[in-house]
Amino acid sequence: MLAAQVIEGFQPALWSGNAGGNRAGTKMDLNAMLTLMRDNLDVLIAVLSAAVAITGALLSRAETRRQRMIQLENLRHGVDAQSMAWGNHCIDVLNRAAMFARTRQHQQNDASFLQQRVNLMLAVSSLVERGRLFFPNVGPGSRGADKEGAYRGARPPILDALMFAYYELESLSRTDGPTADNSAEFIADCRRLLVSELQAHLDPRRRDTVIGRYDDQRLEHRKDAIAIAESLKTRLKSRRPGLQIDAHKETVQ
Repeated sequence: MLAAQVIEGFQPALWSGNAGGNRAGTKMDLNAMLTLMRDNLDVLIAVLSAAVAITGALLSRAETRRQRMIQLENLRHGVDAQSMAWGNHCIDVLNRAAMFARTRQHQQNDASFLQQRVNLMLAVSSLVERGRLFFPNVGPGSRGADKEGAYRGARPPILDALMFAYYELESLSRTDGPTADNSAEFIADCRRLLVSELQAHLDPRRRDTVIGRYDDQRLEHRKDAIAIAESLKTRLKSRRPGLQIDAHKETVQ
């Protein structure tokens, strides 16, 4: 019992001594660290400078990459805008050509018919040449080595659509020759091919995704527009009971 009391009496002293030793050890470690830092101040500054430089380089690289992406998107936007303007002109000309083919028998005389046909052929031919700036020939080394650079290889389908419409106009006559109904339909099919190829080139869905065009508000607006269109369709069917809407083409021909 006496030994246990003695040990219990010494325990606070031991704890006190350990605490004091820990504080002294911590103080010595801190002093040693400060001394080490003073002795190696140049190295520490060099390390910190290197860290700052690396961080700055990484930030600069990220900013440069972002600027390049912006420049690339701006370049795409410029090309898309010019391609769209060209495509819109193509659609207008092909629509006029299809309507001209459908109504050719109603021209006043042969001279008027020939003049309008020539004007349309000139417009289509010009559009083909301008289209080569956006849609170069495919496989330039495959054929046409004796031709100029822009005419080597095979035309892309979007320019084929224009050329086929040109050939159809060229063979069109006022009263006879290739059938009037088929000519209009053929030119309309050429227009549809052109529109499909132009949409694939412009890729509006990708652009809308990139710029976040279709936000929640616009999606709601689209739903309202679809509802209004369905209402108009119902009204049209009631006004024209015999009209087969789905059997009609999308545009006037």
